Amino acid sequence: MAEASALLVDDPPYGVPPVARAFTLLRYVAAGNRCRNTSQAAKATGINRTTLIRLLATLEEEGMIEAIPDDGGYRLGTGLITLAAEALHGRDIAQVSRPYLLELVRELNLSAHLGILEGREIVYLARVTPNSHLASNVREGTRLPAHATSIGRILLADLAPEELRKRYAGVRLDAYSDKTRTSLADLEKQLREDKALGVAWSMANFEPEIGSGAALVRDHRGQAAGAINVTGHASAFTPGNPRLPEIEAALKKAATGISEALGFKG
Repeated sequence: MAEASALLVDDPPYGVPPVARAFTLLRYVAAGNRCRNTSQAAKATGINRTTLIRLLATLEEEGMIEAIPDDGGYRLGTGLITLAAEALHGRDIAQVSRPYLLELVRELNLSAHLGILEGREIVYLARVTPNSHLASNVREGTRLPAHATSIGRILLADLAPEELRKRYAGVRLDAYSDKTRTSLADLEKQLREDKALGVAWSMANFEPEIGSGAALVRDHRGQAAGAINVTGHASAFTPGNPRLPEIEAALKKAATGISEALGFKG
């Protein structure tokens, strides 16, 4: 084993220096540095000036950067922007979320879900459950009213007030328990509270004996991409329960992780 460890330590790195230098230069340009003064850019990046000039020419030829016509220098090119857009498009939110939902179930022994907002409903895209008689029976594709569910509320809370009012203008808000907000004014008040907390909590608000907490997931533009929640017996979500801070921390951590995986930088 000692010999194997020594071999691993002595193995040369697999990185390719010219490629690393190209990425260093791309990050430098992305930070707003136009490289109009190549000597200054070479010093700032640690890249030899001649090499830097050749890299600029190559990156421009490949569409990764483009010359700025009037002011001079360079900015990121449409080729790189297209690559980034394709990469982000390929990171399907359900696929990206699943490992985080699995970790929530493992850590909390509660069911975990991912949902998106469509009109005045939420649509469940992913579900992971623990081995428990209280496991969620919600399936992928299930639609539920947004105003009465934790995932729906945290997503509605992110809407602009005028968009929320437009969406619910003249709409009857059905009650699913005595805790459901059935007027737009009451719903708006609840949503403001949810947004301030960063979590929409439910203690048997929708189903008897079932509680939940939901947190928002953002995409690379900072817009709401969906929301995740955990559900279980309502007692676990009752204010004062010692598990509540643990649930909140794990839920927010998972939502942050998914958001970052989707390209959100905070």
